[in-house]
Amino acid sequence: MTHIIMNFYMNELPTYDSMILPTLEALQTLGGSGTNEEIYEKVVQLLNIPDDILEISHGSTSQSEVEYRLSWSRTYLKKYGLLENSSRGVWSLVSTPINLNDIDVKEIVRTVRDTDKSTEISISSVNDIKTLETLDTLEEEELSWHQQIHKKLLSLEPSAFERLTQRLLRESGFIQVQVTGKSGDGGIDGVGIARINGFLSFHVLFQCKRYQGSVTAGQIRDFRGAMQGRTDKGLFITTGRFTKDAVKEATRDGAPPIDLIDGEQLVQRLKKLGLGVKITMIESVEVDLDWFTKI
Repeated sequence: MTHIIMNFYMNELPTYDSMILPTLEALQTLGGSGTNEEIYEKVVQLLNIPDDILEISHGSTSQSEVEYRLSWSRTYLKKYGLLENSSRGVWSLVSTPINLNDIDVKEIVRTVRDTDKSTEISISSVNDIKTLETLDTLEEEELSWHQQIHKKLLSLEPSAFERLTQRLLRESGFIQVQVTGKSGDGGIDGVGIARINGFLSFHVLFQCKRYQGSVTAGQIRDFRGAMQGRTDKGLFITTGRFTKDAVKEATRDGAPPIDLIDGEQLVQRLKKLGLGVKITMIESVEVDLDWFTKI
């Protein structure tokens, strides 16, 4: 009887190819990037997978069968060139504007299967989009790398900058990061949970602003006022700078602390995490001709 029930469950399990489109939709809903756990929760929600199916384990491992198959969905999308993942376990869309109606799942499966598994697959159209979005102008090439990034950050749409902040926090170890920015919310752009050493965690409200000038103490006070009663920790990220009074206000005794990240710190953080920045190591070789004469 148990064997029959298990076969029935296996027939009800979603296949890896049936979760390819939901994976893309989940990442779109999450703002273009997400951890394995966040993607899993969204796909389960989108497909309305019942609990008894989710409880089926993959063999003798602690991983569920749905998680196992979903990992293959991500792998196929990565090999096809639609997803990329970092060493910190965060997956992201290679190109954010994706029309799910244009995605042919059978084509993805067929292409990946017909290509050497060890070779990364890329789609010319996706690469073209990525190239167009990341090509620097001649003027930008004359700027230093951090100036180029800073200039690009200032040109982003507010929603794109919010998604970048969301990705930055996820890559930094935050979980359940959500962009909630809306008018009348006192400047709160999002919320996340910061983890410390995998044991302690606390909620953080964040505000992200594309400023070319300086953030004032008044803006810090307004942000703290919006935090009142919601959390004891805040994070203010800007492409600009903070005035001395703003820094003092952020760490004022008796008030909930607010961590500050200015434009330079933001750029350096992007570099450290490898977000939009690739570091190339150049090998220098020196020949000691005298060494050969001593043989």
